[in-house]
Amino acid sequence: HIRTTNAIAQVVRAFDDPNVQHVDEAHDPKKDIDVINTELVLADLQTVGRRLPKLEKEARADAKLKPLVDALQAANNFLNNGDPLWNHPELPDEALADLHLLTRKPIIYVFNVDEAGLNDSALQARLSEMVAPAQSLFVCAKLESELATLDASDAAELLESYGQSESGLIQVIHAAYKTLGLQSYLTAGEKEVRAWTVPVGATAPQAAGVIHGDFERGFIAADIVGCSDLLAACSLAAAR
Repeated sequence: HIRTTNAIAQVVRAFDDPNVQHVDEAHDPKKDIDVINTELVLADLQTVGRRLPKLEKEARADAKLKPLVDALQAANNFLNNGDPLWNHPELPDEALADLHLLTRKPIIYVFNVDEAGLNDSALQARLSEMVAPAQSLFVCAKLESELATLDASDAAELLESYGQSESGLIQVIHAAYKTLGLQSYLTAGEKEVRAWTVPVGATAPQAAGVIHGDFERGFIAADIVGCSDLLAACSLAAAR
């Protein structure tokens, strides 16, 4: 979750930084994706290359480790062929989880398009097909930079003029939470309203534990009201 939050912050800075430039004059999304994927594959190959010899040595003394060695050797072969591991969900998680391999993680592709591209369904379909089955998002960095300087009312009006209901940043946040299986819940009091992040499917006691461990251990009941109900009723008492 911390890494995701930092990544979102990097997106914010990238949208707002005029010094972020393309490495050359040509704009070829397929080439850029291939370059990035190659770098990720090489990083994973280095990680696997450090672990595999040690695990093979341990397996000679412990036959129970052979399935892990086989899985790691298979991963090594895929990577040597330039094949990212997200193409191979059949590889067992228990063999790879502690390596935190980059090409084993879910991926979201964010395409920076111009204003016209935000509503160009043919362009978006072509780009999406390029990275399928991974999720694709389409944002306009120029528009995001303009939105960052506006208040909420003016930003909503500008988005509407481009046929958009949400900013690119909000779309990235929603996609990141969905991909990671996370959701937010709100707590409200007289002094503040706060959002807390919990896994989808978390129980009320587990959600309380995110605030403080004692809340989970001593959990009795939750006083819950839907956000839309609260806004419509204008007060918690009226919502009840």
